[in-house]
Amino acid sequence: MASHQHRIKLVFIPVILALIGVGITGMIDVADPGQKVWVAGLIVLFAVIFFYSTFYKVPHWAEHILLAIETALVAVLMIIRPGWSVFPILFFIISPQAMSSFSQRMGLIWIGVFTLVTGVIFVAFDGLLGLLVLLPYVAGYSFFGVFGWITLQAERERLRSEQLLAELQEAHHQLQEYASRVEELTITQERNRIAREMHDSLGHRLTISSVQLEGAQRLIRSKPERAEEIIGTVRGQIREGLGELRRTVAMLRASVEEDLPLQQALPKLAEQVQEATGLHIHLSLEDCRDDLPQPVRHALFRAAQEGLTNIHRHARATEAWLRLTTSTDQITLMIADNGIGLSTEQGQEGFGLAGLKERASLLGGSFHTDPRPGGGAQLTFRLPLPAQESNLLTAHDNQICQE
Repeated sequence: MASHQHRIKLVFIPVILALIGVGITGMIDVADPGQKVWVAGLIVLFAVIFFYSTFYKVPHWAEHILLAIETALVAVLMIIRPGWSVFPILFFIISPQAMSSFSQRMGLIWIGVFTLVTGVIFVAFDGLLGLLVLLPYVAGYSFFGVFGWITLQAERERLRSEQLLAELQEAHHQLQEYASRVEELTITQERNRIAREMHDSLGHRLTISSVQLEGAQRLIRSKPERAEEIIGTVRGQIREGLGELRRTVAMLRASVEEDLPLQQALPKLAEQVQEATGLHIHLSLEDCRDDLPQPVRHALFRAAQEGLTNIHRHARATEAWLRLTTSTDQITLMIADNGIGLSTEQGQEGFGLAGLKERASLLGGSFHTDPRPGGGAQLTFRLPLPAQESNLLTAHDNQICQE
């Protein structure tokens, strides 16, 4: 329907001008006044049929009938004024119509019909000389027919491009919505993780401290030494709870750095975790770029944050290694420690395998953990890079060595 409407815009003005020109010239060329009336009437009828088939979408069989009527009208006009005349020019008008209304093969058949009709009439009135007169008209039929077919193909390609662009825009919009939902889900999961950690660490310690203080309060008069001992224990519990609170706040502060380039965000994260936990972190950022896609940068930062948090909570480590490397088509984050190594329980909870695997999978990457040479564990978080953004990168060895 869109190509049909475009065809209307394409032919409307030039066809009107051509019909007016052929009508005026044809009536001037015809001497008999009665024939002038016939010429005017046939051209008007030709124009009505042409624009009807152009403005209204009709079935293919009806288009064939209308085109046959137009051919007959042109033939009658050529018989009224035989020989070299302007009336065969009307075939120039319907040659593009035939090529754009039917298949390429059928359109060429119709142009052959126009040629045959023109040649028969010329030969009938002018003999063999009519074949010479026929040649420029045949060239015109072919030229205008092919031009109409090429124009139609170009219009179809334009419509396909517009449709593809619309589909791509819709897909981009859906991806943006999906990314927004993933971000909201990530924020919710992080809030839940912080709530669980606060409940399991600080909440547990405060509950125990409250119970112990109640016991100490009852023993102050009867057993002051025992009450003093309990109060000392509570003081230690509160001190450890404050330490847990400081570490949690440090991790929350680290979240502010997510939108920074990794070469700024990861050092800040390492410094904050080191200050809060006492864990000595060796940081290596090889070819760390500032043009990474935001989802990749966000996932790498969160993986580093989660990895360091789990090392502190579960690995009993004194040192950690955080290394970021890039190759031509991927970027790899490796985190290692000198702690107690992997166990089934730690693999499922301490290192957060499920969450990190999900992050990597959403971006087409991978995640796995292995024993670290020399003791401890090693975490590998790998993501693909877009081809157009990784053509200047240099490959590096991705193995964390014992330092």
